[in-house]
Amino acid sequence: MRDRPGEFMERGRIRQGEYGSDPSYRCCGAFHVMCPETTNVLIILADDGRDGVIKGWEHVSVSRRRHPPNWTEMAWVKRQFWNDEECVVEFHPPKSQYVNCHPNCLHLWRPIDIEIPRPPTILVGPQA
Repeated sequence: MRDRPGEFMERGRIRQGEYGSDPSYRCCGAFHVMCPETTNVLIILADDGRDGVIKGWEHVSVSRRRHPPNWTEMAWVKRQFWNDEECVVEFHPPKSQYVNCHPNCLHLWRPIDIEIPRPPTILVGPQA
């Protein structure tokens, strides 16, 4: 995960109230931003996994008011918090482990200090 969010994301940081933070929190915090690629407003909660609630996992949740975020929005958010060559995942756990506190929220995860196994890219599609 990046050390700090970019200026665009930082301008959308929620600074007061229950989710308030300031730039000293690095990438951790709550953000309210418009995705420039879709013009939809996103509510983002981020934790770098160092000191917070979820130690050992970098985590970003992304939600919209009426619909879940789409692929374009999730890819844009990924680029805001992680470098291009970092792999993050969206888990689809067993149904018995579902947790759905907000129906329009999706999550990105990355374990700290562990490489995420990935299938060979040829299984996704032909190489250019």
